[in-house]
Amino acid sequence: MALNIIDLIKGQLGSALISQAASQLGESESGVSKAISGLLPAVVGGLANNADQPGVIDSITGAASSGILGNLLGASSGNSLISTVLSAIFGDKAGGLVNAVSTFSGVSNSSSHSLLNLVTGATLGSLGKYVVDNHLDPSGISSLLQEQKGIVSSLLPAGLTLASLGLGNWGSVATPDAEKVQLTSDDQPKVEVTRGGTSTTNVETNDYNTDGGSIWKWLLPLLLLGLAGWFLWTQFNKPTTDSTTTTSDTTTEVIQDTAVANAPTAATTTAESPTEIDLNGIKLKGNAGGMEESMIAFLKSDGYKNASDDAVLKDKWYNFDNVNFKMGSSTELEPGSQEQIDNLVAILKAYPEVKIKIGGYTDKTGDEAVNLKISQSRAEFIKAALVKAGVGAQVSEAEGYGSKIATVPASASDAERAKDRKMAVRFTK
Repeated sequence: MALNIIDLIKGQLGSALISQAASQLGESESGVSKAISGLLPAVVGGLANNADQPGVIDSITGAASSGILGNLLGASSGNSLISTVLSAIFGDKAGGLVNAVSTFSGVSNSSSHSLLNLVTGATLGSLGKYVVDNHLDPSGISSLLQEQKGIVSSLLPAGLTLASLGLGNWGSVATPDAEKVQLTSDDQPKVEVTRGGTSTTNVETNDYNTDGGSIWKWLLPLLLLGLAGWFLWTQFNKPTTDSTTTTSDTTTEVIQDTAVANAPTAATTTAESPTEIDLNGIKLKGNAGGMEESMIAFLKSDGYKNASDDAVLKDKWYNFDNVNFKMGSSTELEPGSQEQIDNLVAILKAYPEVKIKIGGYTDKTGDEAVNLKISQSRAEFIKAALVKAGVGAQVSEAEGYGSKIATVPASASDAERAKDRKMAVRFTK
């Protein structure tokens, strides 16, 4: 099954970035999200349709070292890689694409143009990283892009087609003796039937299905609209667990220490519901069932006090559910991450007898030596932040485990592999 490149990109375009972009552009978050939902398949389709152009391949390979993913909002404007690619894949049709998406989403033409640059930057950066991680040569890159042609048009939201964007039908792949259905800009079904190499447009569905044809005339459009709505809902209304392709997991699954042989399966806690957490009269903002609440509950139960030695504690880790590093960085956090580090500082100050260990983890993609180095650096970054806050004496160790305990295959989607990328903390003696 062909890799869906959009799975590599969508993590970079999560709700946090959409919120920042909306604020910066003066648009609504729903409008920005809607615009991105139309631009992303168009950009990927444009790359797929021009996969043999050297300029496209060079821009993808160059993006790997450009640092573009670390500052999508700032680096996307005036970036030569982006302008080169847009010129190569859209040419004089870029203006029509911007206008169509602006009309579709309700954002201004200027905002639509800025979002096109942003989406293109996220696409180049994500592809560049994938190419480096998987050691793809120009031929491999071209093949990867070519594989996208059969899926691009199906990912456009209801109300947009390649034709309505002024891009023709290069995203579709003809299938003999099968019907192809698009939604036009006025949401009316357009059916094209191919029989033995002869195409007929606007054919009634009962023209080739005499049994129940009248039912399909109204059922088929409804099914298509339902599928399009489902796709938009799943792709652009997810919790911020897809914060892109970051290195911190945004769940609070408690993980096992790899140093424990045959360790029992640890319990899993549920987070992502903001609440106030009581720390001996101090109110912390966190997630219900998240890291802070779970750690405080353990301390209040005297679980730490009654632990005789470190062996009792080392099975149980608490994942940071709101600490995320910028992609490719071990020294820069995503906005909003500092608050949870501050919460951990408050917990340690409230329980000065407590000691902890920081752990860093990656997924199975990429070189393991690099994964170990990155996870170690990120664990040490968290430790350094705690030292700076005055609780360094309570941090016994920071260790990077790389992908040693990752469970999701490297071939899985980025969203699926996100559960293996995390920063975590456990109590020590």
